[in-house]
Parts: sequence; C-alpha cells; structure tokens
Amino acid sequence: MLVDCSRQPEVRPEAFLLACGDGNSRLVSLHWFRWDANAAVGRGSNAINDCDPYCAAGTFHSYPVTVRLDQPRAWEKDPGERHYTRMTLTYTDGRPDGAPRVVTYSLWA
Repeated sequence: MLVDCSRQPEVRPEAFLLACGDGNSRLVSLHWFRWDANAAVGRGSNAINDCDPYCAAGTFHSYPVTVRLDQPRAWEKDPGERHYTRMTLTYTDGRPDGAPRVVTYSLWA
C-alpha cells in the first residue's frame, strides 16, 4: 500500500499529492499495471506549479511519468500492514526546468 499525506492507506490511487505542505506537485491520471507486495509500477502525469511570479499565481504544467514504488516495510500505524517507502519518477516526455530525468523520493511512514 501507499501512505498519503493524511497518513491514510491507498491502493492503486488515481492521484497522489507529492508536495503535502503546499500542493504544488501531484501525480494525476495514474494507471497501475503492477501492484504487488514488492513493488508497484504505473504511468501518469506529474502536475507541477511553476510558482511564477509566485505560487498562488503560478501555472500547473503536466509532465508524463512512469512511477515505481518499492522498498516495502511494516507501517508504524499498523505493523501488520506493509507500505512502499520509496518512489521513483521517470520523466518520459519533457520535465521541469533543471529536473533530472529520474527523481527518487523517500516516502513517509
């Protein structure tokens, strides 16, 4: 499973908030073609606010990504459940200015 910003479990979500504090980066239109105890793989878009001239007046731009979730561990809230602790995004057609093609995030417990 995947744990969201509200510490709620999700399975095969259609959207996922990456920037919990300000909502300026999220995954949308997610379609999963693998979801098992060891890893999940899907495709969607990373919608990112350019914050130009500042975030409240910025524009969201979408970039196609492949999403991989892995490194499952016991969940602190319910040790009988396992959740993915790492997310890797691979931009497949364009990416935000200055961003590498592959970005890896550690996910919260």
